[in-house]
Amino acid sequence: MYRWGHIGAALFCYGPVGAVLTHMNEPTLALVGALVAVVFATVPDADEFLPIDHRGPTHTVWFVAGMSVGSIVLGWIVGTAIGRPIALAVTLGTATALSLTSHLLADSITPMGIRPFYPVSMWHHSFGITPAANPRANTTMLGVGIVFTIGCQAIALLL
Repeated sequence: MYRWGHIGAALFCYGPVGAVLTHMNEPTLALVGALVAVVFATVPDADEFLPIDHRGPTHTVWFVAGMSVGSIVLGWIVGTAIGRPIALAVTLGTATALSLTSHLLADSITPMGIRPFYPVSMWHHSFGITPAANPRANTTMLGVGIVFTIGCQAIALLL
């Protein structure tokens, strides 16, 4: 997928978490998490600017785990400064994990697919549904992510 498709996938995966935070009267944390999800949505594609294979190390569960732990640590440090280390650490870690996992899932619907356990396993996964460059698929994924997130927030506010 391309940028807009990945952002839509990240919003779709994070939407229910943001809704729970909103329902728990934590709209600021919900917004921070949504922003983190959007920012991290395309981070794995930074490999296009690095001397490594595209959809290589940055498209693995190991990358997701490492970045999520890093976000937890950052959340703890920043959260300590504002008096909410656990809340911010959990929010940042969860948003990062969901966003990066959504990236892997979105890329797995393309024929190129991913090797999620590389280098431990060379297993390749692809649903082969649509090429990454398909503008209709990317726009649809973005639209679905936005509508789903708004719907989740609406439900959280109504409950």
